[in-house]
Amino acid sequence: MTAAIMPIEVLLVEDNPGDAQLTRIALEDSKISINLNVVEDGVEAMAFLRKEDKYIKVPHPDIVLLDLNLPRKDGREVLAEIKADQHLKRIPVVVLTTSQSEEDILKAYNLSANCFITKPVDFDQFVKIVKSIENFWFAIVKLPPE
Repeated sequence: MTAAIMPIEVLLVEDNPGDAQLTRIALEDSKISINLNVVEDGVEAMAFLRKEDKYIKVPHPDIVLLDLNLPRKDGREVLAEIKADQHLKRIPVVVLTTSQSEEDILKAYNLSANCFITKPVDFDQFVKIVKSIENFWFAIVKLPPE
């Protein structure tokens, strides 16, 4: 008898519904079982991660895909809070943003982002980037246990 393979739990923090949908589409035909949860701002992201309010029964994410430019609490603040929290800091955070600013790149890495990826505007390139994230983080990397 083989053990059931648990899906990879992904938290996407993205305020652009189009980008969230593109990410969902890109991950749909994956050979890996992926459960994608989406929140639209930094306040919701932290509530999800801390299992507060309506998020009390959500799964612990294996990885966070984080946009930087978010309403209510921006991605930089979210990243800083994740990495400062003893219960959350081991979750890999992939910054996935439209920013190409050297300042944003340096700040993200200084806040212990696991990688920084600039979102392409082209649909096919966007799908290619998401597939690359999937191939590396979900197929090659050994993610930390909860």
